[in-house]
Amino acid sequence: MASFGAQLKREREQRKISLDDISVSTKIGTRFLRAIEENQFDQLPGGIFNKGFVRAYARHLGLNEEQAIADYLEATGATAVETKPEGQATMPEPVTQRENGATQIPWGTLAILLLVLAMGLASWNFYSRDKTLNSEPRAETPAAQRESSNLRPTVSTQPIVSNAPSGEPVAQAPAAGSFAVLLKARDESWISAATDGNAPAEQTLLASNEKLFEARSQLTLRIGNVGAIDVYFNGQKLAPQGEEGEVKTLSFNAQGLQVSPKPIPAASNGAPQ
Repeated sequence: MASFGAQLKREREQRKISLDDISVSTKIGTRFLRAIEENQFDQLPGGIFNKGFVRAYARHLGLNEEQAIADYLEATGATAVETKPEGQATMPEPVTQRENGATQIPWGTLAILLLVLAMGLASWNFYSRDKTLNSEPRAETPAAQRESSNLRPTVSTQPIVSNAPSGEPVAQAPAAGSFAVLLKARDESWISAATDGNAPAEQTLLASNEKLFEARSQLTLRIGNVGAIDVYFNGQKLAPQGEEGEVKTLSFNAQGLQVSPKPIPAASNGAPQ
């Protein structure tokens, strides 16, 4: 019986569809598609991204998506992710050694380190912003207000309005001269963000979590599993930006989401292209 990857490749060739055709439609790099067909699953990002890639591949060929996921799990010996009690820690994978003696950090350990770093930066950013707002002057004289208005650019600073249930915190307004984009995750996804021409930074956004980005001129977001992300621009919720498992680039300026986004450079740590 043919292997999981060989069966997919045979179905693709029978339909006379190339890997480039699938890559253009699904926004998944051809090297990941080829790794699936060759059963080289260790070359994929892992976790939910692998299943998202398989689902998108099967959808493009017109195959049963759920059956494709089941066949993939059987081929890899994996099982559905079990729900763990909140607060229970996940043991990191052991660090392995390559044949030449160099240390290789497993994907699981790297993801945990990135998550801890992202949470720390988010907490620091929140408390720093709160402290800055509390230290600002309460009011200005009319003369000072007129002088200040002549120096500041005219930029909308309407506060971010969250659609979260009553009792949850509402995101702060963007700083003067900037705009804000809020991402709310309904399922796990990875994000690569480039702000005002700076080098892109990556992180993982877990289900039910959110991330606020502020920029002055340009914000470019490359999102994995974009169908599971709700996007807000200056408090206004945007229409869905894609399907679950799809990788997509979104580009914003002070006027909002650009129609023709420009892709940001690929990250060097092996994130999906």
